[in-house]
Amino acid sequence: MTVGKRIFLKRNMPNKEIIESYRKIPAANVCDALNRNCGMNPRIKLMTKASRTLCGPAYTVKTRAGDNLSIHAAMNFIGEGDVLVISNEGSSNRALMGQIMIDYLFFYKKIAGLIVDGPIRDIDVLKNYQFPIYATGTCPAGPYKDGPGEVNVPIACGEIPVNPGDIILADADGIVVIPSQDAEKMLPACQALAANDARKSSISRTGTVDRSWVTKLLEEKKYEVIDDIYKS
Repeated sequence: MTVGKRIFLKRNMPNKEIIESYRKIPAANVCDALNRNCGMNPRIKLMTKASRTLCGPAYTVKTRAGDNLSIHAAMNFIGEGDVLVISNEGSSNRALMGQIMIDYLFFYKKIAGLIVDGPIRDIDVLKNYQFPIYATGTCPAGPYKDGPGEVNVPIACGEIPVNPGDIILADADGIVVIPSQDAEKMLPACQALAANDARKSSISRTGTVDRSWVTKLLEEKKYEVIDDIYKS
């Protein structure tokens, strides 16, 4: 439970080799392997031209709606390779960050990427960055700097729970959250699913894929196949 004005400096961190292994897997495959239950709401979308996959440990911030004081606090302590993940009480009335803050994080702090459950601004410049920024959109109105808020506590971002140190994996499809305590255990299943999907894609192109399961499932669900046109 968050209480308002705390900054935790330590996290349960995943193994770096595990992070690099997940970086090679499409987010969609990981989401499927985790029972399709870890994908953030698609209102949080990629805002830049970044082409690389975002993968790294979550550095979480819980803000009051439209306030970025706690984000500035996190900026003092966040490290290279971290993913800054920000909850915002579902608000879209004020941009939480703009070019100045993001330049500090990208060029100086060298974080891996940014996930904001809210708007950003200065998009005319930021859209050309090769830096993964995910946000709900843009807004010219700036934020307050009053608090309260907390750093490195459990949050909800895009309707998905995120704990400090969870692995964030994001690509052009969107964002998935891999719980740190399950990351190593689930990796083989994610890798196997990705390999199987690659195989199925290959045989789909040649029409040699087995689609008998569709016919069987339609029969089980009692679909009718009618060799006629619809008549009202």
